[in-house]
Amino acid sequence: MGTNLQQPEVSIGMRTLRENNWVNERDVKVGGKGRPMKVYKLGVPIGEIIKHYEDVKNNEAAKTMQAIQRLKDIAAT
Repeated sequence: MGTNLQQPEVSIGMRTLRENNWVNERDVKVGGKGRPMKVYKLGVPIGEIIKHYEDVKNNEAAKTMQAIQRLKDIAAT
């Protein structure tokens, strides 16, 4: 509710969190016959999630820098 996103957008955004077991979800009945509302809560500290993405980006940057260095080496010969 607090994100002002529609349900499909939330589902897409939550996929990675669920795949990495970073979030707990539970169903809450809101009355009537409709589907229950999903309530999500982080299952790990936010710092752990941030660290994961930091590591991913650092690894990507290192690979890019290695490729650039290879190009420099080729150009220097």
